[in-house]
Amino acid sequence: MIVVVDERALVKDGYTSLFFREGVPSTGFDPSEFGEWVNTAADTDIDAVEAFLIGQSELSLDLPKAIRDRSQAPVIAVSDSPSLEMTLAFFDCGVDDVVRKPVHPREILARAAAIRRRHRATTNYTDIGAVRVFSDGRDPEISGEVFPLPRRERRILEYLVANRGRRVSKTQIFNAIYGIFDEDVEENVVESHISKLRKKLRKRLGFDPIDSKRFLGYCINWQ
Repeated sequence: MIVVVDERALVKDGYTSLFFREGVPSTGFDPSEFGEWVNTAADTDIDAVEAFLIGQSELSLDLPKAIRDRSQAPVIAVSDSPSLEMTLAFFDCGVDDVVRKPVHPREILARAAAIRRRHRATTNYTDIGAVRVFSDGRDPEISGEVFPLPRRERRILEYLVANRGRRVSKTQIFNAIYGIFDEDVEENVVESHISKLRKKLRKRLGFDPIDSKRFLGYCINWQ
């Protein structure tokens, strides 16, 4: 999920709509409301955030510190004007990158992915057994061949692989895939997506790599 912070409703709504078209959940906050949310939100909600996008305002320079107290997700600032002083001020307050309007949402997603790669000091894919799972939106590969998946199933697989070694709950998966403020979709839809994903993986691999335990959640369990 992408969190957009801007005092202008038109900007927030515009970005959230554009990210939605790219298949990425997002939500918007006014800077005056964001501080309270980021300080009090549940860990599962914070963990669902893939990147923070902050606009230029009087409060914007205070936001990165509040974010860093809770999350290591990329923080990208959007500058309204080509001002060297403002760009330097953004970097001084702790943002990871500064982009100038207009900027396409795909560029923002690509920059966020690049920042995450640098933070993790890894490549943009993870190999588990015969499966290669990418973090840049591409379909996974099995034994070198593309394994096409619907967007939701692919993102669930990416999320499980990113959190390999620990169990994640249905709520955590839902928040990561649909966004924590999507009230139009029932959380139980996650079970349907995972069921379809497991069947496809089992058919191709010969075993089920997703382990599930009631009340405990899901994890990748590779043979």
